[in-house]
Amino acid sequence: MSKLIVLNLGKGNLQQGFSTIAAQLWQTDTPTPMQFTGELPAAPQLQSLYQRWQVLYEALHASLEWRSNQISEFEIDEDDVTHISQTEFNDLCQELQQGINTWLNSAPFLNIDRKLRTQLTPTDEIRCIITADSNEVLRLPWCLWHFFTDYPQAEIALSPPEYARSIKAITSKPKGKVRILAILGDRQKIDVEKDQWLLKQLPNTELKFLVEPNSCDLTEQLWESGWDILFFAGHSSSKGKGQIQLNPTQTLTIDRLRYGLQKAIAQGLQLAIFNSCDGLGLARDLADLHLPQVIVMREPVPDKIAQEFLKHFLTAFSSGQSLYAAVRESREKLQPLEENFPCATWLPVICQNPAEMPPSWQDLCGQTTIHLPQLNYRQLPLVLLNSVFVTLIIVLIRLLGGLQTVEIQAFDQLMRSRPAQEPDPRLLVVAVTDEDIQSQGQEPRRGSLSDKYLNLLLAKLEQYQPQAIGLDIYRDYPVSSNQPELVKRMQRSDRLIAICKRADPQYDPTGIAPPPEIPEARLGFSDFVEDNDSVLRRHLLAMTPNPVSSSCTSSYAFSVQLAFRYLQAKGITAKFTPEWDLQLGNKIFPRLQNRTGGYQTVDAQGTQLLLNYRTSATVQAIARQVTLTQVLNGQVNPNAVKDRIILIGVTSNSSSDYWSTPYGAGPSEIVPGILIQAQMVSQILSAALDQRPFLWVWPQWGEVCWIWSWSLTGGLLAWCFRRIAYLSIAVFTATSTLYGLCLLLLTQGGWVPLIPPMFSLLVTGSYIIYTNKSFYKAQKS
Repeated sequence: MSKLIVLNLGKGNLQQGFSTIAAQLWQTDTPTPMQFTGELPAAPQLQSLYQRWQVLYEALHASLEWRSNQISEFEIDEDDVTHISQTEFNDLCQELQQGINTWLNSAPFLNIDRKLRTQLTPTDEIRCIITADSNEVLRLPWCLWHFFTDYPQAEIALSPPEYARSIKAITSKPKGKVRILAILGDRQKIDVEKDQWLLKQLPNTELKFLVEPNSCDLTEQLWESGWDILFFAGHSSSKGKGQIQLNPTQTLTIDRLRYGLQKAIAQGLQLAIFNSCDGLGLARDLADLHLPQVIVMREPVPDKIAQEFLKHFLTAFSSGQSLYAAVRESREKLQPLEENFPCATWLPVICQNPAEMPPSWQDLCGQTTIHLPQLNYRQLPLVLLNSVFVTLIIVLIRLLGGLQTVEIQAFDQLMRSRPAQEPDPRLLVVAVTDEDIQSQGQEPRRGSLSDKYLNLLLAKLEQYQPQAIGLDIYRDYPVSSNQPELVKRMQRSDRLIAICKRADPQYDPTGIAPPPEIPEARLGFSDFVEDNDSVLRRHLLAMTPNPVSSSCTSSYAFSVQLAFRYLQAKGITAKFTPEWDLQLGNKIFPRLQNRTGGYQTVDAQGTQLLLNYRTSATVQAIARQVTLTQVLNGQVNPNAVKDRIILIGVTSNSSSDYWSTPYGAGPSEIVPGILIQAQMVSQILSAALDQRPFLWVWPQWGEVCWIWSWSLTGGLLAWCFRRIAYLSIAVFTATSTLYGLCLLLLTQGGWVPLIPPMFSLLVTGSYIIYTNKSFYKAQKS
């Protein structure tokens, strides 16, 4: 992005001088310009010198083919013209150049010159716009100012002192195309076909040629929607009003095209190129219509020069160079022709509306081009400091638990966004449904399953040789005396694991005792750990027993007992370390701490891990399910039972054993306890056998660095993108990337913070915007 100098000469003229000159320097990394003031003395000799140069310029080139057959407004002294030589004209050019620089080196103006140079470097791309009331001072060849020699990437543009943005209408145009309306006017003594051929070589264009049109044809095309560039080749003049020669019989002024041009500008016309003679009058009249940019020839121009400039400019501009850089390069490439066409490099000039930004070729194509500014690295420490400060504030709020609720909700959303997995083939769930309960008839029972039907179920399952059977039904009472076979089965079976419930001083001071027939080695507690919102996100694996307060003295969870038996049968070590961390094979999985991931105030007693739910279509599809009736009727394939873990539990609608998960808490989304137990068993088996990870988190310092990196990202984005539209796109991209990274890491088992870094990104970026709000408002408008 270029730097901008607006040099306002005010209301003076060359006869009286310029008593109040203001130079504004706009830099892309600051919201307001720097301003310097100065003066320029009267220079009547400069005006006389320039007028003589004009007369001799036209006289010297009288034998060349002009793009204008207009007569000079200056009287030509025949004797002077007759005896002028190339050497004398060159001397006059040197005298004019020296006069301009002597004038601009005057003491009252040096304050501006010096202060500009202290803020600029020779590598800066600079747009320098000269504004003045006096047309005479604007006609001077400002490109001769030594400033442009010292700054090779600077280019001059001219503007009247009053300017405003044009009112734009909402229009649609084909994306990827630059629409050019090309007017090929009266071709007398000139070769406009060459201009036509050059335009046809442009990439990504939609061209409309009007060859020697009449005013009605031209006006009709100007009213058509969506022109980006207006091009004219032919004869023109600035004598009095600027005018163009449309055809051999018709000449038009800008005033006679006013309404059509206003419509074209409102519908997106950005640039007009008049590859014709003496176009400053045309540019001045177009400035009244607030046309953003015009490129004209300041004096009569030979056919050869006009075509060479057009060729170089179109090549440079369409290849991606900025408008100003393309004009300067194209001007300077005319220098080899000055041997035959003196002062050719003086002729092309940009007339700029300072209220508008010059477009790039990509902008005209409708392709979004994000301009990165030249960054002021002196501001970088401030951006870094702000990012650190915001990070410390957010981390402190997080440590105090202020973000735990939204972090947990974000975790649930990420969990729901993960891709589905296949059900665990190592498990089979035998569900006791409402129909199964009713089908037991008048058989005595104290719970959902009578002793008779439980005995039949266990006998049937044991025939098929499962690896383990988990009975997730409370039985704190003895087997009835008329079922002695069930007593023996429960006492002797090495496959059967039953449950009890630990006492809880706050919610359940007694707990639920285990079945009297089951030895302690085949017992597991059924306790789950709910969060404050009653959602199960953690897996309680082990607790130190307390025989005094509870009749349930098992140290291990029901799911752990089942999984350990299965893994030990497969020859895999499954145990707890002396620190009560879970060990599977050679891998040790540290238990949850009271600050883990988004949890900042969590009760981490016992051995807890985050529950890495395995979901296919739903949470409930963790494993294949059959009913009690299907098993007893022999409707289950024995291969679906052999070597598997069988979980028996109630899924009756009347049961109170239903739980909320990250996948939902509504009536249709809650999950029976037996399927939660299946999820927990599957988690342990998958970690040991499939290398499916438990959920892990970074250490506290790693999470702080993660949050800070996104805070810094927000600050840098606001620092770099100073246009609201571009900044919005950048912030949306950054937040989407953050979400995508968190989701990707979660699929690999990593729960990394989402909400704190998102807040830090937005807060830091918003603070940078707030401190520069005047600049952003200006860009937005």
